[in-house]
Amino acid sequence: MPDSVVSEITELTAQLRADILRILRDEGPAVGTALTERALAARLNVSRSPIRKALQHLHDEGYVARTETGRYLVARTGTDIGSVDAYEPDDDLYQRIANDRLDGLLPDRVTENALLRRYALTRARLAQVLLRISQEGWIAPLPGYGWQFLPVLTSIESYRDSYRFRIVVEPAAVLEPTFRLDEAAIRRRRDEQQRLVDGAIWTVSAAQLFDLNSQFHETIAECSGNSFFIDALARINRLRRLIEYRQTLVPERAVVRCREHVALADLLLQNRLDLASAFLRDHLSTVAPEKTEPHEE
Repeated sequence: MPDSVVSEITELTAQLRADILRILRDEGPAVGTALTERALAARLNVSRSPIRKALQHLHDEGYVARTETGRYLVARTGTDIGSVDAYEPDDDLYQRIANDRLDGLLPDRVTENALLRRYALTRARLAQVLLRISQEGWIAPLPGYGWQFLPVLTSIESYRDSYRFRIVVEPAAVLEPTFRLDEAAIRRRRDEQQRLVDGAIWTVSAAQLFDLNSQFHETIAECSGNSFFIDALARINRLRRLIEYRQTLVPERAVVRCREHVALADLLLQNRLDLASAFLRDHLSTVAPEKTEPHEE
């Protein structure tokens, strides 16, 4: 009992530390901005106690400052933070649940007791992996009891259709009259892709690679200023997450696509929007058949 409780708190704190760091990096609040436990707890859907522990760790690391009255303030932000590794406890367990869901071995509704029996888990381990899955948007708690798996793409045909949709929508988003480049955000995404090209592609997990690549594309869509483009791409990425793990390219091919991301970011930063839109269409059109071919076992 004591060991499992300590483990759960440690894992949750590490997850929240990474989440808060990502907020500071991506949203770039000014140094000195107040960080309130209440606001962060509401945003990250947890209680204030683990937020407090995460802020204490970030204070020890110099990312946040603390006033004499105990309030936390932003001490470092934006590019000063650099990359933030996704915290992924128990990745093997996570992948087993993802595979079982894709294979139709898990029903739409499950109870924690059923999952505990199926995977021979402690409640602490199950709570942590369910937290991660719910944050990624493919499971949600039912009122009162149990969990509901949310819809995802489960076939190559639907996965291929998602690429056809993206080929239409994403290049068009770049040409929207409301498109305004968020230069700082695009530079951060470019740097992430460049680190993958420089060797990180060999060490990241399939989930981390999906997050980095989908965030790159979503950041471009967000510059369109059109909520329909933004929401549509976010929803497609949420739906394709699980099948994407099975269709992930080998590192030798994935690094080619990451180089294309860097080149696309450069076109955007040069304000060559027509070329960027065409480049994005070609990128999606060529990666689609590469990703939608069934992988050999």
